Amino acid sequence: MSSSLNFILDQVSKEKNIPREILIEAIESAMVTASKKKLGAAREIEASYDEESGQIELYEFVDVVEEVENSYYQISLHEALEIDPDAQIGDSLGLKLETDDFGRIAAQTAKQVIMQKIREAERESIYEEYHERVGEIISGSVQRVERGNLIVNLGSTEAILPRSETIPRENFRQGERIRAYLLKVEMTVKGPKIVLSRTHPGFLIRLFEVEVPEIFEGIIKVMGATREPGIRAKIAVSTNDHDVDPVGACVGVRGSRVQNVVQELKGEKIDIIRWNPDPVRYVCNAISPAEINKIILDEERHMMEIVVLDEQLSLAIGRRGLNVRLAAKLTGWKLDVKSASRVASDFDQLFSPLADLEGFNNTAMELLYDNGFRKIEDIAGSSVAELSDIIGTEGVRPEQLIERAVAVYHAQKDNAEKALAVQKAAARKTAEEKEAAVAESSEALAENEFAAAAEAEAAAAAPLLPNADELLPEAGTDAGAEVAAEPAESPASTKSEV
Repeated sequence: MSSSLNFILDQVSKEKNIPREILIEAIESAMVTASKKKLGAAREIEASYDEESGQIELYEFVDVVEEVENSYYQISLHEALEIDPDAQIGDSLGLKLETDDFGRIAAQTAKQVIMQKIREAERESIYEEYHERVGEIISGSVQRVERGNLIVNLGSTEAILPRSETIPRENFRQGERIRAYLLKVEMTVKGPKIVLSRTHPGFLIRLFEVEVPEIFEGIIKVMGATREPGIRAKIAVSTNDHDVDPVGACVGVRGSRVQNVVQELKGEKIDIIRWNPDPVRYVCNAISPAEINKIILDEERHMMEIVVLDEQLSLAIGRRGLNVRLAAKLTGWKLDVKSASRVASDFDQLFSPLADLEGFNNTAMELLYDNGFRKIEDIAGSSVAELSDIIGTEGVRPEQLIERAVAVYHAQKDNAEKALAVQKAAARKTAEEKEAAVAESSEALAENEFAAAAEAEAAAAAPLLPNADELLPEAGTDAGAEVAAEPAESPASTKSEV
């Protein structure tokens, strides 16, 4: 019995990956449950597993008293002394129970409890195992598809790869091997829920760790990554070793390392850039391959205005704004890309009303523009001290500049209001003309309908009238006398003739 039960415990512990102590605890709990089902739920029973004999021993605890009132829970001092010579009144004495006569129902109960405990322990073991691996790449095989989501067999359990976490236009067949990023592990009523992802930026980082030994060893550090799954990605790398080129190491000989990652990501284009502690240089690297002409930094709004040549604008923005959007996510800065011609146009529009001020030169204009002054009201609403800190006091006087800006602002506002009033008047006139045209067309339509109705009534009444040719007498006959004599006849005869 000893070797048999110990062997079973060892086998189950290895197969289910459950600690042996948890299995022993499950068996002890099952035996206690089964004994209480047979003897009574109120009985105080404990179980203990003997490693040497390989048996479960059950003990029922009773109180030692002088006079027994309930034999199920109490024992007299005389009887207790026969079992334990050191027994005293008030002690709790353990009496060994025989397990051979538990019966079929008790055995079935013990089996159910053991199976339930094993399932709970197995779920807990799976949760702990995969919870510690969150953020790693795991492999499995596609088992089936449920509501568009892939169910991946990991060996000891199953994981779910939601459709939203798969790369667009990628498909997997049943039984196909798949690698994914372990996104999260949640404990539910049905057990641990393991969620995978192939679109998370961490998947890109882990793939580079596998392909680039310098990253795995810590020589090269990945400072950030962002992705547009299946289309394009950016990853920033850095190193403290001056003899190592982080970008070149990630690319590999003839692009061998990065190509392995691209193939795993179904052809996703990857930009590997060098990280820099200077945010301006970092943004310049992130916006590559476009060449930047000028950067205007606004630290308060955590924003950068990037000026590029007109022919570089489409390259800097990227298709559907993808390049600048990924660069903004990677660096954490808000980026506004403008062409040089547009900046020049905005520059002229802003400062042309102020250009005739004495001492207001291009240097002062550029200083104001670089410090975030984009509208005339920005200058009008500023203070003398603020402008003095930016452009100084040697050129144009700040108070004079503010005064002119206020006047220009009010003039532009009045012109805008007048233009708006003219537009409203024109729109109102157009609406009235349309209403008049609609009313006129409605009247004409009504007249046409009335005329058509009259013609229809006349056409309907026409067959009831006699033909004029039939009323005229033929030439050379006496019909004229007969016609003249007809009015003397009675109305009835005339109506009948008609």
